[in-house]
Amino acid sequence: MRVVIGFLLLIVSVTSFSWAQQADDVTRKLWDTAFNSSSTNKKSTRRRSSGNYRNATPNVPVDKVAPDTVVGVTLWRLRAANRAESGERLIVHDDNATSEWLPERISAGTRLVQGDKLRISVEAVRAGYLYVIDREQYADGTLGEPYLIFPTKRTAGGDNQVAIGRLVEIPAQDDSPPFFTMKKSRPDHVAEVLSVLVSPTPLEEVQITDKAQKLTPAQVAEWEKSWGSSVGRLEMSAAGQAWTKEEKDARTRALTASAPAPQLLFYRPSVKPTEPMFVKLRLQYRK
Repeated sequence: MRVVIGFLLLIVSVTSFSWAQQADDVTRKLWDTAFNSSSTNKKSTRRRSSGNYRNATPNVPVDKVAPDTVVGVTLWRLRAANRAESGERLIVHDDNATSEWLPERISAGTRLVQGDKLRISVEAVRAGYLYVIDREQYADGTLGEPYLIFPTKRTAGGDNQVAIGRLVEIPAQDDSPPFFTMKKSRPDHVAEVLSVLVSPTPLEEVQITDKAQKLTPAQVAEWEKSWGSSVGRLEMSAAGQAWTKEEKDARTRALTASAPAPQLLFYRPSVKPTEPMFVKLRLQYRK
């Protein structure tokens, strides 16, 4: 009897370990202290196969970062697909034809030109709500009016919820068109300043409409002052990497740990999961 009980306990222990290992393998974790040379966590020494991050903001410390407060962002530039190339295609149905576009990752410092087609994917590791604001920047450093470009009822039906493993695409694959086209409003228009805000609760002062809505500069400045100070950024050396099937299918299923990581990881030390995160990204036009 003791032999049988011992054998059963062994089976239960092995099974429990297998389940725990499987759960760890499928859980989506964006913050990995192995990316930082100061790490002392031996459990985090395994690096992602999709590439390593470099710290683009060495002046912002990487300790005291709550793993469920970071925000991942990937920028995609679309180009006409070549049949001989690998990578998932984005199919666009125009009035007169159907075209295939190949989304490729670009770095935060990539210089853009008029006519470039861009997509943005955002990922958080907690439940909450996503807001994206765009402002034009001019040669003298001044900024144009802030516009809330996400959410709108024209993009994903106004659904702006985020969750662990959920990739929010802007615009969504089903939107028409499923990309933004870069366009200067005037000759001294040198960049687009994107602000990404993840809040654990909906912003009461924002009403979702069917188009981008103008916000007040004072309102955006207050959000940045409250939730956007001392933000750091890690960037992966994977620019040029094509869109994968896991990322394409993320609109209907959650990403797992084995799926490609975001191109950019934004973090803010000492922030609690109950606090919003406000991060900025500058997209420059080529001179």
